[in-house]
Amino acid sequence: MITWEDFEKVDIRVGTILGASNFEGARKPAYQLQIDFGPLGIKKSSAQITRIYAIEDLIGKQVIAVVNFPPKQIANFFSECLVLGVVGTDQSVILLEPERKVDNGLRIA
Repeated sequence: MITWEDFEKVDIRVGTILGASNFEGARKPAYQLQIDFGPLGIKKSSAQITRIYAIEDLIGKQVIAVVNFPPKQIANFFSECLVLGVVGTDQSVILLEPERKVDNGLRIA
């Protein structure tokens, strides 16, 4: 089990996807995303969400992400946040998103 203090260390925020492209260097099919977190700035992420989402469907979509992990190098790319999703029985990922549009950078509680 984790403690409440452990959970409070995780910084989970809302951001809007500004750009997406195929991640050619990834071992598993993935996209490179640029996500606007408002006052926290724009962060990059690698996301294995190609089974369900087309690039054109991602632009403008609000997502939920952990923003306080250290950058993680994936091939020649540095992922700066972890976009959250539900892993389906077929291993496809369904992105978590707010029920309605909210300001970028708001904290998830």
